[in-house]
Amino acid sequence: MTLIAILMGTMAAGIGSVWLAALLSFGMLARYTTHMLSLAAGALLATAFMHLLPEAFESQADAHDLFATLLVGLVFFFLLDKAELWHHGHEHHAAEYPGSHDHDHDHDHGSKSGGWAILAGDSVHAFGDGILIASAFMADIRLGIVAALAVLVHEVPHHMGDLMVLRQTSDNRRVALIKVSLAGAVTALGGVIGYALVDRLHDYLPFFLIMASSSFIYVALADLIPQLQKRVTAKETAAQIAWLAIGIGLVTLISGVAHSH
Repeated sequence: MTLIAILMGTMAAGIGSVWLAALLSFGMLARYTTHMLSLAAGALLATAFMHLLPEAFESQADAHDLFATLLVGLVFFFLLDKAELWHHGHEHHAAEYPGSHDHDHDHDHGSKSGGWAILAGDSVHAFGDGILIASAFMADIRLGIVAALAVLVHEVPHHMGDLMVLRQTSDNRRVALIKVSLAGAVTALGGVIGYALVDRLHDYLPFFLIMASSSFIYVALADLIPQLQKRVTAKETAAQIAWLAIGIGLVTLISGVAHSH
């Protein structure tokens, strides 16, 4: 019975949050692409700095090891991005002279990077969420339901960010939705493994949270915010700042409610 509840809770939190985010991203808010980029950047940064990192550092794990993991994670996602750029460059320029270099092409793909990093980070984060939800259900069914609902609501703003990043890499909404849904489904895997090995995996959870944080920080700073760093009017700049603040405030508010519960 507990395992069934864990599966239902993790699937609802992992996939439900993705579909809710898709309704917001591709529906009424789809026309406000720049605003959504700002919102996504704020949500991802707030998720990392106001939720995941504090959770990790409140654990018994050594701070030096956690910072080292954060550094390794940032370098890892940088290299992953490089691999993606190289793959695109090789794919589109295989017939060109090896010594040639197309700056415009690099710029175009640079503005469309981050897909692999965000999916990897999402999967790690979803796995950690699954373990957290399983731990809550193992303690009390009602606590598990509250944890699943908190994760569902909390994930919506940064899944909106995920979808925005993937829309930069592909114009196909369905492909972006499927990719993020599969990453969200990892929540159920984390729930099952958490149910079986909750005591053993508890010590590793802070490192899962740190790796997820590194991916969100990298994508926000290396992919989303650079797209906003263009010469625009004062009104447009104010709108960017406002939506960035809304993304930060939304995640901070939801995190505060979840922590209070």
